[in-house]
Amino acid sequence: MTTAVAPSAALTAEDRCDRCGAQAYLRVELVSGGELLFCAHHAREHGDALKDIAARFQDETHRLTEKPTPVAD
Repeated sequence: MTTAVAPSAALTAEDRCDRCGAQAYLRVELVSGGELLFCAHHAREHGDALKDIAARFQDETHRLTEKPTPVAD
């Protein structure tokens, strides 16, 4: 039997870090259920501990270094 897992929605500016309230760029789905959201700073700070309790990571920290697409006039 195979169980399909729905992909998590992309993180938006409304998603806030559970530690400090900054914009979240990492979603951690926990083995025990539920999820935690972290800004890039707190994701790095707690990364090793999160590996022990995470079922899945959604890491969008690459968005911090992407150059915005220019808007055509």
